[in-house]
Amino acid sequence: MTVPHVPDVHPAWLPPEAFRAAGARRVLVLGDDSALAATVRAEVAGACERHGGAVAAPGEACDLVLALSSAGDLPPAVQALRGPEIGAEGFVLARQDGVTAVLADDPSGLLYGWFEVVRLGEAAFGEARPARAHRPALRRRMLDHWDNIDVHPVMGQVERGYSGGSIFWRDGALRADLTRVRAYGRLLAATGVNAVAVNNVNVHAAEARLLTDRLGEVAAIAAELRPYGIRVHLSVNFASPIALGGLDSADPLDEAVREWWARTTERVYETIPDFGGYVVKADSEGQPGPFAYGRSHADGANMLADALAPHGGVVYWRAFVYNHRQDWRDRSTDRARAAHDHFAPLDGQFRDNAILQVKYGPMDFQTREPVSPVIAAMPATRLAVELQVTQEYTGQQRHVCYLGPMWSEVLGFRFWGPGERTVADVAAGGGLVAVSNVGDDPYWTGHPLAQANLYAFGRLAWSPELDPAAILDEWIGLTFPGGDGLVRDTLHEMMDGSWETYERYTAPLGVGFMVRPGHHYGPDVDGYEYTPWGTYHFADRDGVGVDRTRATGTGYTGQYPAPWSEVYESLAECPDELLLFFHHVPYEHVLQSGVTVIQHIYDSHFAGAEEAAGIRLAWEKLAGSVDPALYARVQERLDEQVRCAQEWRDQVNTYFLRKSGVPDARGRQIC
Repeated sequence: MTVPHVPDVHPAWLPPEAFRAAGARRVLVLGDDSALAATVRAEVAGACERHGGAVAAPGEACDLVLALSSAGDLPPAVQALRGPEIGAEGFVLARQDGVTAVLADDPSGLLYGWFEVVRLGEAAFGEARPARAHRPALRRRMLDHWDNIDVHPVMGQVERGYSGGSIFWRDGALRADLTRVRAYGRLLAATGVNAVAVNNVNVHAAEARLLTDRLGEVAAIAAELRPYGIRVHLSVNFASPIALGGLDSADPLDEAVREWWARTTERVYETIPDFGGYVVKADSEGQPGPFAYGRSHADGANMLADALAPHGGVVYWRAFVYNHRQDWRDRSTDRARAAHDHFAPLDGQFRDNAILQVKYGPMDFQTREPVSPVIAAMPATRLAVELQVTQEYTGQQRHVCYLGPMWSEVLGFRFWGPGERTVADVAAGGGLVAVSNVGDDPYWTGHPLAQANLYAFGRLAWSPELDPAAILDEWIGLTFPGGDGLVRDTLHEMMDGSWETYERYTAPLGVGFMVRPGHHYGPDVDGYEYTPWGTYHFADRDGVGVDRTRATGTGYTGQYPAPWSEVYESLAECPDELLLFFHHVPYEHVLQSGVTVIQHIYDSHFAGAEEAAGIRLAWEKLAGSVDPALYARVQERLDEQVRCAQEWRDQVNTYFLRKSGVPDARGRQIC
């Protein structure tokens, strides 16, 4: 094989220059005859050809050795790394006596080891490095594409897609040239991602047929991703036995239905032997599910798990289940409670190859949410935590909003207090999943700087304890190689605090959802307040926030284990950034920061808009220092961010001035 190259598409974090350090050396590869080992050989050969190095033969002197532990005649530099089993996908890296060595037990580890050397650059060939084992903390690291085959009349070709059309399909058919898909797989492998679900969880008629007569399209995509160690998964319609099989039922306990799934799944594996499994959204936002037959979600998931089990596959069953036809007048109904209410009683009832996919927060990918209590409530169930790389509620790739710090907080959260397990520990058996932000845009992610979120997801899925600021610097160094200190420092300055900046000029103190209904872009404080979707802030003349306490509210705080059940219940102890998620308080309530709620709203929105303007001003310093086309794209996005941040500031501040009647203590102009 050859390393994929797609003309007129930005190379993201794998530009040719990123391979200079490794490609300028003599490199020995000791692998096997697998496709992944062939990929490593092709990567090494391409880098050496470009940068003047050489592919060494066994026995020849070399600067870098990439070897499988099963290979014979290992050079001394590699033999010294032998020890306990390295494990699937892992590798050991060291530098001794002028030789950098990577040892792996399987070819995927060899591939990840190669990309670690690339990431280190010249540092991989400098001072001696003691042997260090690198192993993924989470076995399954998956991106879900919400791609449609046909262009949906409301959501377009990619639901919640802000980067153009699908890289898989165009004009209702599989793309004739899938080179870009292979290049995408290469980008993902360089971050540690090892699985992709290729179609929308809201499975429409055309996508449903990917399971049957259009399965060849999935196989073609799998063939492009396989060389980079990425297994393909498919979102399926729970009612497929009716829609595709001609049955009159999709009851998961009906033997005919179970047999249909078993036969269909067997054909899938005959076509794609390394197929990963299914992703299912059921009984959610109009999607069919087991409730129609009086069955539980465990019944539905287990039916598919049983069909997949003989082939080694898994089913990801999404826990995003709630009533989206609520009465806004009924304050006892709380969407935040729904996933826990539905799934916690089912703990221990799911098959071992059924993975419950839980959004990191209880609502819907808001800028700030508490961590979902479902993650702590099901110790006998394999859980995957779901993030959103596509910036649905965080600026839609029109705003700079680096999400690494948010995800790091989530993954490091300890439900049971200091020293106890983290969210990442809980998710180790199921994995980390995120909604992809990739489309056919020349920059992959629409906003070139949004690439950092895709990169950070993979790195945190591999190693959740990594510092998100360090990950950002890795991405900057790889994506802008050769850039001077001005480029590196300016990009870090612009992006490192951008999540907090976005939070400041949008929804305050954890309240969330003050966005335009439907497309979810831009401010609309009451946009969802009187709709059936169940997302409310309950602002009135006296105060704002949702009472979710056990004492006087919906009881949601009781879904958490101690100590957080008590922390969130307490008005005095609840963290400021989540206060309005858990409590309804007067506007003059004094936060732990020492300012009132209403003054915090004013201050944060003025500050956020000013910071957005500062980000644009910082970017202007890089004119002439980065590619002109990329500079222009970012500049255009930053202009929109500044405009939108001002709109957020003015609408939110005006709304709460009119509601509360409390003026800004600083006397600033509010419309």
